[in-house]
Amino acid sequence: MFSKKDVTQIVQHGVSVEQVAAQIEAFKTGFPFMEITRAATLGNGLFPLDETKVEEYATKYENQAKTLKVMKFVPASGAATRMFKQLFDFMNNYTGSEEEFLNILVDRGPESLYYFFENLNQFAFYNDLKAIMYEHELELDSMLEKQQYIDILDFLLTEKGLNYGNLPKGLILFHKYIDFSRTAVEEHMVEGANYCRSANEKVPIHFTVSEQHHQLFIEHINSILPIHEERHGVTYDINFSFQDPSTDTIAVDLENEPFRDENGDLLFRPGGHGALIENLNNIEADLIFVKNIDNIVPDRMKKFTAPYKKTIAGILLSVQETIFKYLNLLDKTDDIDDKKLDSMLRFLEKDLCIVFDEKIKTQPPKKKAQFIKKKLNRPIRVCGMVPNEGEPGGGPFFAVNPDGTQSLHIIESSQFDSNNDAQKEIIQKSTHFNPVDLVCGTKNYKGKKFDLHKFTDQNTGFISQKSQNGRALKALELPGLWNGAMSDWNTIFVQVPIETFNPVKTINDLLREEHRTFEP
Repeated sequence: MFSKKDVTQIVQHGVSVEQVAAQIEAFKTGFPFMEITRAATLGNGLFPLDETKVEEYATKYENQAKTLKVMKFVPASGAATRMFKQLFDFMNNYTGSEEEFLNILVDRGPESLYYFFENLNQFAFYNDLKAIMYEHELELDSMLEKQQYIDILDFLLTEKGLNYGNLPKGLILFHKYIDFSRTAVEEHMVEGANYCRSANEKVPIHFTVSEQHHQLFIEHINSILPIHEERHGVTYDINFSFQDPSTDTIAVDLENEPFRDENGDLLFRPGGHGALIENLNNIEADLIFVKNIDNIVPDRMKKFTAPYKKTIAGILLSVQETIFKYLNLLDKTDDIDDKKLDSMLRFLEKDLCIVFDEKIKTQPPKKKAQFIKKKLNRPIRVCGMVPNEGEPGGGPFFAVNPDGTQSLHIIESSQFDSNNDAQKEIIQKSTHFNPVDLVCGTKNYKGKKFDLHKFTDQNTGFISQKSQNGRALKALELPGLWNGAMSDWNTIFVQVPIETFNPVKTINDLLREEHRTFEP
């Protein structure tokens, strides 16, 4: 299948021939669906929080944070192409005819082109756009009146102007305040100062970025660092990592043969956000907060987000204390009291929501202890879940594990069999979804880092169809960061308010009330 030239290319890419062969086999066989047994709902796999518990757990985190090494982990890679897809489509197809213009006026909803142009002056980047056009002796407002939309978008999206179509979301101005505007990166820095302070008032933040944008991130952050260090009385410790090329996956044609470019070389593609488990695995911290770059709010909304970040961290610390206590107890003696083992099994069932064969309860103490230790000695995450109001995204479910037990998983739509009526019925009973708002504990009870690769389910990748220079191809994405890559973690789902979830998937999302900097 592979020539000497291919083998050289594969090795230079940082992967093995065996890995590439296994990926091609995965294209041929596909991936098995997850077997979902029920949705995680309030009181059944999903824990509710009242004001007392929010305060209690937040206080616990605040009291311990200064003795811990905490980290805010923000995936910020890639260009914001999807965010501007509607504008690019319009730009590439609009000819300026009266008929096309009238079609624009038909749909005036919040996701429409009309709404974008009608509210252009409400965007945080409006003044920058106006200024750069003025440098070219163009007046933005009069061009809007004349419906010169293509010229305006040219300055917004391309190198002629702000070049937003080629920048990552993190470097796009998201929020407009009275005297200034902030990028998504800057808002994450402000949010980090609210809850991610470790000893000596340090705020550690780790951004995963694409290598091509690395210098832009550095320059932007350096320009605003002194402002926020003085304003918040902190010192920022900001670092970056790139998606490792060794996590790229080979592309194939529609016949599952290696896809080759015009030079006959193999084509490798990024393995999706699941590849970031490599970046997460390299972080040395006691607690790691994970939040997407686009799920960020202006200051007036941070009163909702910061307390709940502290709360889920406090929950993790509380559960982790029990886990570590039990594991240390299991280490100290080979002849542990059977009642204590039964207490640990109840903890697995009630607190960690692990479903196992009842026969385990009648096993000899030694076998019980082995089972308990295996289930406890794993990375742990606490995930905020929000009520489902129609937003796309994975959700919380109980699913069957390779060892026959059931536990909590975040399941994406591609992971379940949509042709199976029983599975579809379970999906329809789902009440919450995953906003990617979690805190992770990646050290064991002896203070050593887990090797996170050992807790990934490689059978949870998925295949998608793409194109390269007009030629169809199939791409392989690795198990997603918060589903397959964390499949064998101990997981706790907690309900958090919908106000904590405010993603920006399209440019018009920035016009939502939640992203306005003034009180409605």
